[in-house]
Amino acid sequence: MSKKKVLVVGGTGYLGQHLLQGLSEIQGTTSYDVAFTYNSFPPQPLLDAFPSYLAFHVDLKTGLGFHSISQQFGQPDVVVNCAALSVPRACEKDPDAATSINVPTSLVNWLSSFTQNENTLLIHLSTDQVYEGVKSFYKEEDEALPVNFYGKSKVAAERFISEKWGNFAVLRSSIIFGPQTVSPVPKSLPIQWIDGVLSKGDTVEFFYDEYRCPVYVNDVVTIILTLIDKWLSVLKEDFNMIASVCLRYGIDIL
Repeated sequence: MSKKKVLVVGGTGYLGQHLLQGLSEIQGTTSYDVAFTYNSFPPQPLLDAFPSYLAFHVDLKTGLGFHSISQQFGQPDVVVNCAALSVPRACEKDPDAATSINVPTSLVNWLSSFTQNENTLLIHLSTDQVYEGVKSFYKEEDEALPVNFYGKSKVAAERFISEKWGNFAVLRSSIIFGPQTVSPVPKSLPIQWIDGVLSKGDTVEFFYDEYRCPVYVNDVVTIILTLIDKWLSVLKEDFNMIASVCLRYGIDIL
């Protein structure tokens, strides 16, 4: 029997890299063929760290690059979409770019091109910024009322996936924190940024009017790996049973 295939879209991002690391750590017990996408340039540190993984350049705005995955990797059993334009300021500045990247139109269209596309699970990373933020401890059944364009683009993505793809899980996480990645990411990381500010003795203002629930990156990876394992090892009808695992870590699953 051939090995199952896992594709990480946005594998060079912060969560994507930690997920690739998590997949490599379970290769001794559960073996998958793994591929990931990147947007700007070949991530040599990642290629060195995970030589068995395939890397593909993909433009999510146009869908260019997905055909190469079809030819060289084939249909994935699981796709984890970690790719996003996640800086709210950048989304406000260029809403068209935010929509084209955060709403995975090209990804879902590509998956739909496979004859047996119902065999693929799509795990999509969303955000707590889909909520209005006027209270704490939101639940997944609470109404999504985003106050910025980043949140609006993520709500649009969730709706698009639910309408266009049959087998999916949406994970709404808050601020993801943890150690630096194999290939350092340009985005400012919470712990590293705070450490830098404190070490310099700088004065900085923090937000005080937001309810947030930071989550450790490896907890998110654990949830994703659990989703992957359940999808590949149990009947699809039992898939919703793993929701309790996500709730333990404070992450919504839709």
